[in-house]
Amino acid sequence: MKLRILYISLLALALFSCNEQNLKQNSRPNIVLILADDLGYGELGAYGQELIETPNIDALAQSGMKFTSFYSSAPVCAPARYMLLSGRHSGHSFIRGNDEWSERGAVWDYNEMIKDSTLEGQRPIPSNTPMLSKMLKSVGYKTGIVGKWGLGAPHTESIPNKMGFDYFYGYNCQRIAHTYYPVHLYENEHRVNLENDTIAPHMKMKEGLDPNLDDSYAEFNLNQYAPTLMYEKIEQFVDRSKDNPFFLYWASPIPHNPLQAPKKWVDYYQKKFGEEEPYLNTKGYFPNRTPRATYAAMISYLDENVGKLVKKLKEEGIYENTIILFTSDNGVTYSGGTDGIYFNSSGPFGEEYGRGKGFVYEGGIRVPLIASWPGKIQAGTKTEHMAAQYDIVKTISELTGFELEGSQDGISFYPTLLGQDQKEHEFLYWEFPEYGGQIAIRMGDYKLIRKNLKNQEEPSLELYNLIEDPAELSNIVDKHPELVQKALEIFNREHQTPEVDRFKIPLLEKGLLSNDKQ
Repeated sequence: MKLRILYISLLALALFSCNEQNLKQNSRPNIVLILADDLGYGELGAYGQELIETPNIDALAQSGMKFTSFYSSAPVCAPARYMLLSGRHSGHSFIRGNDEWSERGAVWDYNEMIKDSTLEGQRPIPSNTPMLSKMLKSVGYKTGIVGKWGLGAPHTESIPNKMGFDYFYGYNCQRIAHTYYPVHLYENEHRVNLENDTIAPHMKMKEGLDPNLDDSYAEFNLNQYAPTLMYEKIEQFVDRSKDNPFFLYWASPIPHNPLQAPKKWVDYYQKKFGEEEPYLNTKGYFPNRTPRATYAAMISYLDENVGKLVKKLKEEGIYENTIILFTSDNGVTYSGGTDGIYFNSSGPFGEEYGRGKGFVYEGGIRVPLIASWPGKIQAGTKTEHMAAQYDIVKTISELTGFELEGSQDGISFYPTLLGQDQKEHEFLYWEFPEYGGQIAIRMGDYKLIRKNLKNQEEPSLELYNLIEDPAELSNIVDKHPELVQKALEIFNREHQTPEVDRFKIPLLEKGLLSNDKQ
């Protein structure tokens, strides 16, 4: 009898422990991380946009928290995505710029990539790289990425399914993402052929066609629009994963060039904006008869799908246990017929070439962040807390309880989300080897920038007070030599020599950063 009682007691204890573990796992929130592509700080209604309509994303801000001092980790695609998922800043990152891994051959030839998948994709990252997706899997999350990868070519150890994602659908390669009507996408490790003709990115309009007629652009609007296919896969992922905690990384290609959007939305904005000059592809990307209307249409289509996802989460009864983070990989672009100045795409920070994407001024790296989590994040709140995308790994670690892997440069902003006391950054750090070579550091209200570190021009030395001068127009470097010295000391301390030669900035490697413009 005593043995029987002991057995029953042990069984009950085991069942209690198991149930407690299941309750703990099921209580972890679902995480939806939405990363727009080249969306400017000022292109959402919640951030002051007056021409482009984004009611569903704005509703997330109304139901949650809006960050006004949030930054991308880099001013272009691949490094920003790497740092977001790894939690490292650009002084410590393996990927510090876009790298098409061109030594393989004709990597920019669309037709050759279609014939030979080994030409697709970007330089792979090391297989042992600590990634947010891997860490979430360690505590029971189902993980999926839908959209654009850009962190490792097919047939390498650096594809999503080998980097911690249970499911992948979308573009493996950033270059193929230069058309929204590709010949193929990827589902997990396999190509999925689409019902689209082979229209190579950057192709120009045929000679003799009238640029003022819709029919002249017919070959650039094909059968299967990639963002529509991607959203269908998002709902399917939610259906499969809703009984477990899940992490959905929606790496939308919108609104990156080229200008291609559903007709319904283009027609809507064409009526709203009126007649405009066509974009005829003089500098790359597909031509477009109504470039402003199409650009706005792309963003509103993304917003429409955000609304559909929120509705789906509510219908499944999991919205209350889902945190949604919405941000952008970097600032607004300047090419392909986009018109950031017309839309005031960067808000107070400037949109012209040299101030947006590709540059470490605020227009290139200040991005929106909206965080919504019903019942946890106070609705309609705003924070000026200074944070960057490389903080997201630590934030989600504190949110879910996974153990951090590898060195981390971020600081969790989870306390800010809950309205609690928050540890502040001493500095935010940017090191960017492209567009002439640039570095930047923000320390409190001040930001130091050095440009022209790899070209023949004299390196700049610039210091701005972002509170008094958010557009970075008044260089006050001569007034604060102590801040310049402090910033340069941080640069020299934080910089590690990159493993990839193309990411090296000679002046950094030689230790020649100083306040005398050497």
